[in-house]
Amino acid sequence: MTVPVSVQQRIRVLDARGVSWRGIAKEVGVARDTVAKYAGKEDCSPGPERHVSRPSKLDPFRTTVDGWLEADRFMPRKQRHTAKRVYDRLVAEKGYQGSYSPVQRYVKRWREEHRLPEEGYLELEWHPGEAQVDFGLAQAVIGGNRVDVHCLVVTFPWSNMRYCVALPGENAECVCMCSIGC
Repeated sequence: MTVPVSVQQRIRVLDARGVSWRGIAKEVGVARDTVAKYAGKEDCSPGPERHVSRPSKLDPFRTTVDGWLEADRFMPRKQRHTAKRVYDRLVAEKGYQGSYSPVQRYVKRWREEHRLPEEGYLELEWHPGEAQVDFGLAQAVIGGNRVDVHCLVVTFPWSNMRYCVALPGENAECVCMCSIGC
């Protein structure tokens, strides 16, 4: 159970006044062990997480994987190793006995660290009033018959609003007819 900061402070104040830990525990309503934990602390902020790193079964194979991934940089995108392919090759060719997850995490981290500037991406940014326009095809039931209807779809990404109108065709005449009638 987490002890609220106000209770932690109250424990430290009472301890500084010389109140016994048993008395503090009764007054604050916590266990004496909790009082002992917070009474002597000057700084109650959480310390850094202590992550004990163990050797991984993947460690002996890292240079091999690095070589494969480095060679992939010159290959067409569709011919590059996926994390699954790296794992399969390690098991088949090198006798790797670990699980897939460490391989997947390692490949992902390697690609992030070795990404070339041209392999980046651009953030899409939309300003008010910008629109995207496209035709689409939908089926509608008109007079009991199923017919194809050409739809002009206009989207405004900044506001996420849409405008859609059914037209008899996908040509300039239909679009002009729509704009005159609106």
